[in-house]
Amino acid sequence: MRDYRSIASIGAIVLGVLMIIGGIATWTLVSSELEAQSITVADDADWFAGETVNGPFDAYSQAEIIEKHALDATDGQTYAELPRDSELRPVAMNASFLRASLYTSIVAFGVAAMAIGMGIVFVLIGLGMRDVRAVARTAESKAATTV
Repeated sequence: MRDYRSIASIGAIVLGVLMIIGGIATWTLVSSELEAQSITVADDADWFAGETVNGPFDAYSQAEIIEKHALDATDGQTYAELPRDSELRPVAMNASFLRASLYTSIVAFGVAAMAIGMGIVFVLIGLGMRDVRAVARTAESKAATTV
């Protein structure tokens, strides 16, 4: 019969594997969805100019250059700062929406990476629990034979 330590060990390993799979699946899904949008980082971006947006760093670079372009177009004013009747408000609004979408993908990449990291930790904890249990059994059997 399995004791609670064995169940906890198996549970930690299974949970870790599921977290790793979920993290990889999320990372892959977000990356492929971004790539399907055929977004190319603007040529005047500080980083990743000309690259296809499919990861957290190029998404951040594109979000930053969108802000620069929007502020250039609106003379440094944000959507909230522009007068309600300004013809530039749609430009600022679209830039804000695009940046928010890119930042959302960056957060998703971060959560996926955290899930993968935590999954690895859980697998290592589960394996460590198995090793401790094996050492304890060896010690118990040695003690039983010396008695």
